[in-house]
Amino acid sequence: MAEGAGVTVHRTIGTPGLRHLDPFLMLDHFGSDDPDQYIAGFPDHPHRGFITLTYMLDGHMLHQDSMGNKGDLNAGGIQWMKAASGVIHSEMPQQSEGLMRGFQLWINLPATEKMSDPGYQEFSAASIPVAERDDTRVRVISGAYEDHTGPIDDPNTDVRYLDVTLSSGAEFTYELPTSMTAFIYAYQGHGQVAGEPVPTHALARLSEGERFAITANDELRFILVAGKPIGEPIAQYGPFVMTSREEIEQAFSDYHDGSLVRTKAAWVSD
Repeated sequence: MAEGAGVTVHRTIGTPGLRHLDPFLMLDHFGSDDPDQYIAGFPDHPHRGFITLTYMLDGHMLHQDSMGNKGDLNAGGIQWMKAASGVIHSEMPQQSEGLMRGFQLWINLPATEKMSDPGYQEFSAASIPVAERDDTRVRVISGAYEDHTGPIDDPNTDVRYLDVTLSSGAEFTYELPTSMTAFIYAYQGHGQVAGEPVPTHALARLSEGERFAITANDELRFILVAGKPIGEPIAQYGPFVMTSREEIEQAFSDYHDGSLVRTKAAWVSD
Protein backbone atom coordinates (compact mmCIF):
# COMPACT_ATOMS: atom_id res chain seq x y z
CA MET A 1 0.00 0.00 0.00
CA ALA A 2 1.04 3.65 -0.42
CA GLU A 3 1.17 6.27 2.36
CA GLY A 4 2.16 9.92 2.54
CA ALA A 5 3.09 11.20 -0.93
CA GLY A 6 3.36 7.68 -2.33
CA VAL A 7 5.75 5.79 -0.02
CA THR A 8 5.33 2.01 -0.39
CA VAL A 9 4.72 0.31 2.98
CA HIS A 10 3.83 -3.21 4.16
CA ARG A 11 1.25 -2.82 6.96
CA THR A 12 0.34 -5.63 9.34
CA ILE A 13 -1.29 -3.92 12.35
CA GLY A 14 -3.84 -1.27 11.39
CA THR A 15 -5.56 -3.24 8.62
CA PRO A 16 -9.16 -4.49 8.28
CA GLY A 17 -7.88 -7.93 9.33
CA LEU A 18 -6.05 -6.66 12.42
CA ARG A 19 -7.28 -3.20 13.33
CA HIS A 20 -5.43 -2.93 16.65
CA LEU A 21 -3.29 -5.08 18.94
CA ASP A 22 -3.60 -3.15 22.21
CA PRO A 23 -1.55 -1.05 22.93
CA PHE A 24 -0.29 -1.12 19.32
CA LEU A 25 -2.29 0.74 16.68
CA MET A 26 -0.20 0.29 13.53
CA LEU A 27 2.98 -1.36 12.27
CA ASP A 28 4.42 -0.27 8.92
CA HIS A 29 7.48 -1.85 7.34
CA PHE A 30 8.72 0.46 4.61
CA GLY A 31 11.54 -0.33 2.26
CA SER A 32 12.68 -0.14 -1.33
CA ASP A 33 15.80 0.10 -3.47
CA ASP A 34 13.89 2.35 -5.89
CA PRO A 35 14.01 6.00 -4.73
CA ASP A 36 10.96 6.80 -6.88
CA GLN A 37 8.89 4.70 -4.46
CA TYR A 38 9.73 6.76 -1.37
CA ILE A 39 11.57 9.98 -2.12
CA ALA A 40 8.34 12.07 -1.98
CA GLY A 41 8.09 11.06 1.66
CA PHE A 42 5.54 12.21 4.22
CA PRO A 43 5.00 15.99 3.90
CA ASP A 44 3.53 18.01 6.79
CA HIS A 45 0.81 16.06 8.59
CA PRO A 46 -0.75 16.19 12.10
CA HIS A 47 -0.89 13.68 14.95
CA ARG A 48 -2.75 13.66 18.27
CA GLY A 49 -3.30 11.09 21.02
CA PHE A 50 -0.54 8.50 20.51
CA ILE A 51 3.18 7.77 20.06
CA THR A 52 5.17 6.94 16.93
CA LEU A 53 8.33 4.83 17.26
CA THR A 54 10.45 4.93 14.09
CA TYR A 55 13.41 2.60 13.54
CA MET A 56 15.65 3.02 10.50
CA LEU A 57 17.43 -0.03 9.08
CA ASP A 58 18.94 1.56 5.96
CA GLY A 59 19.03 5.04 4.50
CA HIS A 60 17.95 7.97 6.67
CA MET A 61 14.92 10.12 7.45
CA LEU A 62 14.87 13.91 7.63
CA HIS A 63 12.20 15.18 9.97
CA GLN A 64 11.05 18.56 11.20
CA ASP A 65 7.96 20.02 12.81
CA SER A 66 6.00 23.24 13.00
CA MET A 67 7.66 24.12 16.32
CA GLY A 68 11.14 24.32 14.83
CA ASN A 69 12.51 20.92 15.82
CA LYS A 70 14.73 19.28 13.20
CA GLY A 71 16.66 16.03 12.95
CA ASP A 72 18.11 13.41 10.64
CA LEU A 73 17.45 9.83 11.71
CA ASN A 74 20.27 7.71 10.26
CA ALA A 75 20.51 3.95 9.65
CA GLY A 76 20.20 2.06 12.93
CA GLY A 77 18.72 5.08 14.71
CA ILE A 78 15.41 5.33 16.57
CA GLN A 79 12.91 8.11 17.24
CA TRP A 80 10.14 8.03 19.85
CA MET A 81 7.67 10.84 19.24
CA LYS A 82 4.88 11.43 21.74
CA ALA A 83 2.37 13.45 19.73
CA ALA A 84 -0.05 13.66 22.68
CA SER A 85 -1.96 17.00 22.49
CA GLY A 86 -0.67 17.74 19.00
CA VAL A 87 2.28 17.77 16.60
CA ILE A 88 2.49 18.73 12.93
CA HIS A 89 5.61 17.31 11.29
CA SER A 90 7.13 15.95 8.11
CA GLU A 91 9.22 12.82 7.52
CA MET A 92 11.25 12.74 4.32
CA PRO A 93 13.09 9.46 3.65
CA GLN A 94 16.50 9.59 2.02
CA GLN A 95 18.38 6.83 0.24
CA SER A 96 21.84 5.45 0.91
CA GLU A 97 23.10 3.70 -2.23
CA GLY A 98 19.48 3.46 -3.34
CA LEU A 99 18.24 1.48 -0.31
CA MET A 100 15.83 2.79 2.33
CA ARG A 101 14.27 0.47 4.96
CA GLY A 102 12.70 0.83 8.37
CA PHE A 103 9.69 0.48 10.66
CA GLN A 104 7.13 2.77 12.20
CA LEU A 105 5.09 1.53 15.15
CA TRP A 106 2.13 3.47 16.56
CA ILE A 107 1.63 3.05 20.31
CA ASN A 108 -1.55 4.19 22.05
CA LEU A 109 -1.63 6.59 24.98
CA PRO A 110 -4.04 6.27 27.92
CA ALA A 111 -6.86 8.82 28.03
CA THR A 112 -5.13 10.72 30.84
CA GLU A 113 -2.08 11.31 28.61
CA LYS A 114 -3.69 12.07 25.25
CA MET A 115 -3.76 15.83 25.84
CA SER A 116 -0.44 16.01 27.69
CA ASP A 117 2.60 17.85 26.30
CA PRO A 118 4.42 16.31 23.31
CA GLY A 119 7.87 14.77 23.73
CA TYR A 120 10.72 13.26 21.69
CA GLN A 121 13.46 10.75 22.28
CA GLU A 122 16.01 10.22 19.51
CA PHE A 123 19.09 7.99 19.59
CA SER A 124 21.72 7.04 17.02
CA ALA A 125 22.78 3.49 16.17
CA ALA A 126 25.81 3.85 18.46
CA SER A 127 23.51 4.32 21.47
CA ILE A 128 21.66 1.01 20.98
CA PRO A 129 23.26 -1.83 22.98
CA VAL A 130 23.97 -5.09 21.17
CA ALA A 131 24.08 -8.61 22.61
CA GLU A 132 26.11 -10.79 20.27
CA ARG A 133 27.07 -14.47 20.10
CA ASP A 134 28.45 -16.62 17.27
CA ASP A 135 25.01 -17.16 15.69
CA THR A 136 22.80 -14.47 17.31
CA ARG A 137 22.78 -10.68 17.33
CA VAL A 138 20.20 -8.71 19.33
CA ARG A 139 19.86 -4.92 19.19
CA VAL A 140 18.01 -3.73 22.31
CA ILE A 141 15.91 -0.71 21.35
CA SER A 142 13.62 -0.67 24.38
CA GLY A 143 13.33 -2.86 27.46
CA ALA A 144 15.97 -5.32 28.63
CA TYR A 145 17.69 -8.37 27.20
CA GLU A 146 20.34 -10.22 29.21
CA ASP A 147 22.39 -7.42 30.82
CA HIS A 148 21.51 -4.80 28.18
CA THR A 149 18.83 -2.09 28.43
CA GLY A 150 17.61 -0.08 25.46
CA PRO A 151 17.63 3.73 25.51
CA ILE A 152 13.95 4.27 24.67
CA ASP A 153 11.70 4.68 27.72
CA ASP A 154 7.93 4.42 27.26
CA PRO A 155 6.51 4.83 30.79
CA ASN A 156 2.86 4.10 29.96
CA THR A 157 3.15 0.74 28.19
CA ASP A 158 6.70 -0.36 29.14
CA VAL A 159 7.36 -1.31 25.50
CA ARG A 160 10.00 -3.98 24.79
CA TYR A 161 11.52 -3.80 21.31
CA LEU A 162 14.29 -6.11 20.07
CA ASP A 163 15.82 -6.46 16.58
CA VAL A 164 17.12 -10.03 16.27
CA THR A 165 19.41 -11.55 13.63
CA LEU A 166 19.90 -15.35 13.58
CA SER A 167 22.25 -17.46 11.48
CA SER A 168 20.74 -20.45 9.66
CA GLY A 169 19.82 -23.17 12.18
CA ALA A 170 20.21 -20.90 15.22
CA GLU A 171 17.53 -20.69 17.93
CA PHE A 172 16.46 -17.64 19.91
CA THR A 173 14.52 -17.85 23.17
CA TYR A 174 12.89 -15.14 25.25
CA GLU A 175 10.76 -15.18 28.39
CA LEU A 176 7.65 -13.21 27.47
CA PRO A 177 6.40 -10.81 30.17
CA THR A 178 3.05 -11.56 31.78
CA SER A 179 0.15 -9.17 31.16
CA MET A 180 1.72 -7.93 27.93
CA THR A 181 0.71 -8.09 24.28
CA ALA A 182 3.62 -9.48 22.24
CA PHE A 183 4.35 -10.22 18.59
CA ILE A 184 7.18 -10.89 16.17
CA TYR A 185 7.51 -9.64 12.62
CA ALA A 186 9.93 -11.39 10.26
CA TYR A 187 11.37 -8.96 7.75
CA GLN A 188 14.16 -11.06 6.25
CA GLY A 189 14.43 -14.84 5.90
CA HIS A 190 12.23 -17.61 7.32
CA GLY A 191 11.85 -19.38 10.64
CA GLN A 192 9.72 -21.73 12.71
CA VAL A 193 7.86 -21.28 16.00
CA ALA A 194 6.53 -24.44 17.66
CA GLY A 195 6.79 -26.25 14.32
CA GLU A 196 4.80 -23.58 12.48
CA PRO A 197 6.46 -21.66 9.62
CA VAL A 198 7.14 -17.93 9.97
CA PRO A 199 7.68 -16.56 6.43
CA THR A 200 9.03 -13.16 5.44
CA HIS A 201 6.61 -10.28 6.11
CA ALA A 202 4.62 -12.42 8.57
CA LEU A 203 3.42 -11.11 11.93
CA ALA A 204 2.82 -13.71 14.64
CA ARG A 205 1.13 -12.91 17.96
CA LEU A 206 2.79 -14.57 20.96
CA SER A 207 1.30 -15.92 24.18
CA GLU A 208 2.06 -13.78 27.23
CA GLY A 209 4.09 -15.21 30.08
CA GLU A 210 5.46 -18.12 28.04
CA ARG A 211 8.96 -19.00 26.89
CA PHE A 212 9.12 -18.06 23.22
CA ALA A 213 11.50 -19.91 20.89
CA ILE A 214 12.15 -19.43 17.17
CA THR A 215 14.52 -21.35 14.88
CA ALA A 216 15.98 -19.85 11.70
CA ASN A 217 15.63 -21.81 8.44
CA ASP A 218 18.11 -19.43 6.80
CA GLU A 219 19.53 -16.10 7.95
CA LEU A 220 16.54 -14.63 9.76
CA ARG A 221 15.89 -11.08 10.92
CA PHE A 222 12.84 -10.15 12.95
CA ILE A 223 11.60 -7.64 15.49
CA LEU A 224 10.08 -8.76 18.78
CA VAL A 225 7.74 -6.22 20.39
CA ALA A 226 5.75 -6.36 23.64
CA GLY A 227 3.77 -3.81 25.65
CA LYS A 228 1.16 -3.44 28.39
CA PRO A 229 -2.40 -3.19 27.03
CA ILE A 230 -4.27 0.01 27.91
CA GLY A 231 -7.75 -1.50 27.78
CA GLU A 232 -9.62 1.68 26.84
CA PRO A 233 -11.93 2.54 23.93
CA ILE A 234 -10.11 3.51 20.73
CA ALA A 235 -11.57 6.12 18.41
CA GLN A 236 -9.31 6.60 15.39
CA TYR A 237 -9.62 8.63 12.25
CA GLY A 238 -6.50 9.04 10.16
CA PRO A 239 -3.76 10.71 12.22
CA PHE A 240 -5.88 11.22 15.35
CA VAL A 241 -6.40 8.53 18.02
CA MET A 242 -8.65 9.41 20.94
CA THR A 243 -11.30 7.63 23.05
CA SER A 244 -14.51 9.11 21.57
CA ARG A 245 -15.92 10.50 18.33
CA GLU A 246 -16.35 13.89 20.01
CA GLU A 247 -12.63 14.06 20.77
CA ILE A 248 -11.82 13.18 17.14
CA GLU A 249 -14.11 15.97 15.92
CA GLN A 250 -12.39 18.37 18.31
CA ALA A 251 -8.97 17.34 16.95
CA PHE A 252 -10.09 18.10 13.38
CA SER A 253 -11.54 21.43 14.52
CA ASP A 254 -8.29 22.35 16.30
CA TYR A 255 -6.24 21.39 13.25
CA HIS A 256 -8.34 23.47 10.87
CA ASP A 257 -8.36 26.57 13.10
CA GLY A 258 -4.61 26.34 13.79
CA SER A 259 -4.77 25.42 17.49
CA LEU A 260 -3.73 21.75 17.31
CA VAL A 261 -0.14 22.48 18.36
CA ARG A 262 -0.22 23.86 21.89
CA THR A 263 3.19 23.15 23.40
CA LYS A 264 6.67 22.74 21.95
CA ALA A 265 7.96 19.20 22.40
CA ALA A 266 10.92 18.58 24.70
CA TRP A 267 13.79 16.59 23.13
CA VAL A 268 15.90 13.83 24.66
CA SER A 269 18.77 12.55 22.50
CA ASP A 270 22.29 11.18 22.62
